Amino acid sequence: MAHVDLTSEALTVRLSLGEKVAGLLRDLVVPLGAVTSVTVEDDGIKAVRGLRAPGLALPGRTKIGTWRRRGGPAMVVVRAGVPTLRVGLEGQRYAELLVSHADAHELAARLSRSSAAPRLQ
Repeated sequence: MAHVDLTSEALTVRLSLGEKVAGLLRDLVVPLGAVTSVTVEDDGIKAVRGLRAPGLALPGRTKIGTWRRRGGPAMVVVRAGVPTLRVGLEGQRYAELLVSHADAHELAARLSRSSAAPRLQ
């Protein structure tokens, strides 16, 4: 499962080797100033929109990769049954980040209290 770190300056998503290979992704570091919105989705599998290109999708279990959609691409690393952090981004490679994490609610609260808080929805 992806590891998410939040510092006073950046949000970092570190992927396992299997996730990197399956989704053709690499670790992502996003400055907090680029975060435009933060929400938590209870079902990350259903929250993913668009077309997979490239990546892995096991129906009802996991989605890992880049999903292309109107508004820009999304980096997706979601698992069934795990809350998913949805982060809107501006001026970055991805327009949105969806990552499943057991502490998604706590991470969303910490992001909301960060220095970028006035811009969050």
